[in-house]
Amino acid sequence: MQLVIDYGNTCVKLAVFASSGDILYQCKWDEPTQHDYQALLQTYRIDAAIVCSVVEVSAPLLQFLKQQIAYVLVLDHQTPLPIINAYKTPNTLGYDRLAAAVGANAMHPNTPLLVIDAGTAITYDFVSPNNEFVGGNIAPGAAMRFNALHHFTQKLPQLSLSADVPQQTLGFNTQTAIQLGVVNGIVYEIEGYIKELREKYPQLLIFLTGGDAFFFERRIKSSIFVSPNLLLFGLHRILMYNQCL
Repeated sequence: MQLVIDYGNTCVKLAVFASSGDILYQCKWDEPTQHDYQALLQTYRIDAAIVCSVVEVSAPLLQFLKQQIAYVLVLDHQTPLPIINAYKTPNTLGYDRLAAAVGANAMHPNTPLLVIDAGTAITYDFVSPNNEFVGGNIAPGAAMRFNALHHFTQKLPQLSLSADVPQQTLGFNTQTAIQLGVVNGIVYEIEGYIKELREKYPQLLIFLTGGDAFFFERRIKSSIFVSPNLLLFGLHRILMYNQCL
């Protein structure tokens, strides 16, 4: 079995994979400790692990994992990948972006792909039909936009993404004006990227992942694949690829 660990901006996502690629167990932790990992390793016999992080991971914790697991891969810009990384500054590329792209490409190789990760930030990344990670854009996520409207003004209230946001174009009071300004702005942004890339790549497939994926799925008119575990699948693919080298 393989262990996949993703240290994100807001939490740590973890999954135990069978060699077949199926997820046997997954969870989210706020701040995992050595005790948490020790309990997990007593339940599952882990042969290999991969660690992906956009934040700093405790050195003693990494050392503990390396002592307990025979093969531990820490993803960085020098890690061999099953796709070509054509990003001009690979050392500055978020490993979560790269892993999600690998996950999408593993499902649909030799196909133009737009991978949208709607999380703390919203990332838009393109994988070419030649299996190249070309690059993409980074935009503020929904929570950032709500926070900015409240923080940089004196009277606008603090709001957040919620199920009561109406599905219409214009707001009818200050609350809905803020909600629809943020939500529709993101929807139009996503649809705009899809439209422009589809003009050049008619066979384009779109993957939507991240914490806010299911919220925006219902509002996007274009055909998309919603895959909340895309990053985890991509990390598992990278781990298996490196074990075979």
